[in-house]
Amino acid sequence: MTEEKILQLTKIAAEIRISIIQSLIEAKSGHTAGSLDMADIFTYLYFHKLKHDPKKPDWQYRDRLVLSNGHICPVLYATMAHAGYFPVSELKTLRKFGSRLQGHPHREFLPGLENSSGPLGSGLSQIVGMALADRIDNGKSSGKQFYCLMSDGELNEGNTWEGAMLAGKERLQNITAIIDRNNIQIDGFTEDIMPLNPLVDKWRAWNWHVQEINGHDFREIDRAICEAQSVFDKPSVIIAHTIPSKGIPEFERKFEWHGKPPGTPEEIETALKALRSWNGRVKSPDHNS
Repeated sequence: MTEEKILQLTKIAAEIRISIIQSLIEAKSGHTAGSLDMADIFTYLYFHKLKHDPKKPDWQYRDRLVLSNGHICPVLYATMAHAGYFPVSELKTLRKFGSRLQGHPHREFLPGLENSSGPLGSGLSQIVGMALADRIDNGKSSGKQFYCLMSDGELNEGNTWEGAMLAGKERLQNITAIIDRNNIQIDGFTEDIMPLNPLVDKWRAWNWHVQEINGHDFREIDRAICEAQSVFDKPSVIIAHTIPSKGIPEFERKFEWHGKPPGTPEEIETALKALRSWNGRVKSPDHNS
């Protein structure tokens, strides 16, 4: 990945973060922390790696992207809007009555959505079903990649592990799951509520190829995705260590921002000022936090 490309993606991610916060402010509800911390990964996928066509959202040969933790749909909507699926101005309708941009994605409302998501833990099973159906229809040579974006908190759901077990058993090598390892959920820190570690060992036990990365470093994201797609005998999972509310230092790493938007004038000013001065700085999360 060239320096020019990294700079381009960094600028796009900065614009997407601003759009996320503006839509949340307008909606007066929604999820801040996960939406902001996954902006770099969504930017990388939609503006570099994903095989897709915003003008033909039902293109037969597109890659499939499933968002399992649907509550962070502000980042999905903002990324899709900047990629050309619908006008950026429509982001102001987030969570409003009659809007296509509901608080959890509904696949029948918006072209380009592959799944509806709300109940946590379903996305991996959904993508496994898609990949199995593709194998039945096309053998192992369709060329499609299947991406599942997940949260660490939703790994508390048993459905996730059922999907992981089946994918490993079937050796679905064209599946790449990406876990937002931001260490928070709505009630606190993941390791206080329901400890997930040793997370790497759990995925390996289900016959997955496992990598850990800094989820804000485009070079690491690119290397991990390329490595995942070079593994031909098992599915891959990328544990992306991220900083909740990345880009707004006053909000970062605070679980209280999991499920609320900036509301007071001071919070709104703080958020927009920080994001508008964004310079693409990358702080490496502590993999052991």
